[in-house]
Amino acid sequence: MGNDFLPYVAVLVTVAVAIGLALVILILNAVLGPKRPSESKMGSFECGSDPLDSPRKRVNVKFYAVAIFFVVFDIEAVFLIPWAVVYRDLLKSPVYGPIALVEILLFVGILAVGLWYVWGKGALDWAFDAPARDKAPVRSNAHD
Repeated sequence: MGNDFLPYVAVLVTVAVAIGLALVILILNAVLGPKRPSESKMGSFECGSDPLDSPRKRVNVKFYAVAIFFVVFDIEAVFLIPWAVVYRDLLKSPVYGPIALVEILLFVGILAVGLWYVWGKGALDWAFDAPARDKAPVRSNAHD
C-alpha cells in the first residue's frame, strides 16, 4: 500500500517546485523591482499602440466569422494528430486499417467542402470594405 504513492512523488515535487519558484519570482519582483509609475505606464495599452476608439465600437461580423472558421479548422488538426498516431497500429489489421483511412478521408472531405463553401461565399476575404464578388462595383458620381 505504501508503494502505490511512490510514482506520484515526482509529480508532486515538480508541482511544489513550480509553485515555489513562481512565488519566489513574484516576491523578488515586488521587493527588488523598480517602482517609477508614470502616466504612460499607467495608461491603457492595446497591442503596442494607444487605443484610438471606444471598446464599445461595433466590429465587423466578418472578424468573428474568420475567428470561428479558424477554430473549426484548428479542431480538425486536434482530431488528425491522434488519428495519425494510432493509424500505424490500425494498419496491422486488414479490416480496421482501410476503414480508418476511409473515415479520415470522409472527415477531411467534409471539412474541405465546408472550406470551399465558406471561401466561395467570400467569408474569408480580409478586405472588409470591398464590394462582394457577386455584386457589381458601386459607381461613384464624384466626377459630376
